[in-house]
Formats: sequence, structure tokens, C-alpha cells
Amino acid sequence: MVQFNHAQREIILKVVFYGPALSGKTTNLQMVHQLLDPQSRGRLMSLDTADDRTLFFDLLPVFFKSKSGFKVKIKLYTVPGQIMHQSTRRIVLSGADAVAFIADSQRAEARANTEAWKSMLENLKENGLAPETLPIVIQFNKRDLPNTRTDEEIEEIRKKSKEPVFSAVAIRGEGVLETLFALLRLMFRNLNRQYDFEGKFGLTEAEFLRAIFKRVAPEHAAALLQRLAAGGVEVGGGER
Repeated sequence: MVQFNHAQREIILKVVFYGPALSGKTTNLQMVHQLLDPQSRGRLMSLDTADDRTLFFDLLPVFFKSKSGFKVKIKLYTVPGQIMHQSTRRIVLSGADAVAFIADSQRAEARANTEAWKSMLENLKENGLAPETLPIVIQFNKRDLPNTRTDEEIEEIRKKSKEPVFSAVAIRGEGVLETLFALLRLMFRNLNRQYDFEGKFGLTEAEFLRAIFKRVAPEHAAALLQRLAAGGVEVGGGER
């Protein structure tokens, strides 16, 4: 969970992108990195697996300071989707403060989505993390491809899910920042309930989100900051 380094006045938060192989986890993270201001983003690091084009993991640090002088560092990771990398996925999930589950919208991938979801829940529990309370959002990616679930089907899933559900075409950047915005908002609320971020560190939800998303490319920042001013995006699902 969240790491506090009082000596260096640093708070480290961890977000993990999880999902089946080739669902678009890496594309989401690469797009977030691409949309951030180059002057404020960290170096994107990756390690290729030998048997697939999916990256082993990505790491993206985002830094900003709270009013109390604490530096906030957010690390974004992806996990390998292949079954053979089960142990690695479990390790990467260790200490996660929030998870974005990236599902593949193609009908042929329904079983892979279900298996990856079950695997995620098992790995979270093995890491001592409670899926019932951990901030999780679901993104149905690849909405531009043929033979995908219909918008009506996604809407039905959204209504029934306790987790917020989003649609995306990550390769075009559509839905990527909206997914991350909602996840980070849920994460902040969860951590604020547990650790009183606002009282102890002088960091409000609005300041937390604005510090991150004001650094995205201008054409995307305006829409997100407008949502923030209006109270944030509609995340759907049940509030945590």
C-alpha cells in the first residue's frame, strides 16, 4: 500500500494496469505517458518478454508537491498478460493502491477477460489486498474493432458493476485519461479515508487531480479540468 517516507518527505503511490494478454494495458500506459508534459513526466521504462510483444512492465513516475511540502510520486505499472507470467503478475500487484482492469471488447476474448479478472482477484488476496475495498475501474478497450460487444451490452455491464466501467480506443487515446482520472479520484478518496491526506498533508482531492492532469497535452487538459471544476467525471458503478 501507500509508502510514506517522512525523512525525505515523500509519498509513493502505486497504480497497476491489469488484464488479459494484448488487451491494451501497455497502450494505455504509453498513451498516458505521451499525453503528459515531457518536462514533468518520468522516463518510461520497459522490459520485453521473449515470447510476446507485450511489455514486461512499464514505470511512469509523476511528481508534485503538496502544500505541506511532501513530494507525491505516482508509479504506474503494467503486468504481463500471458498465463506463464502468473508469478510476475502477482509480484507487480503487490502493494497496489489502485488497479485499472483493461478488458478486450472483442467477443472472442470474453473468456480471456473472465480468466484474467479471476486471476487478478486471487493475486490481490494473496498479496493481502481486499478487492472489495481496493479502488478498481474497468475499461473495455478496442471499441473500434469489429465483432465487439455492443454499446448497449457495455451499458448493461456498467449498470450491474460495482466498479466504474469505461469504453476506450486506447491506440487513439480515447477514454484513456478518463479511465485514469476516475481511478485516481477513487484512490485519493480511499487513502484520504484511511490516512487523512487532507488534514495531515494539506492535500485536497481537487488539488491532487489538478496537479496531475494540468500536465497533460493542452487539448486534453481543458476537458478534464472542466470536469474537475464541475465535480469530476461521472464514474458510474458503485462509489467506494
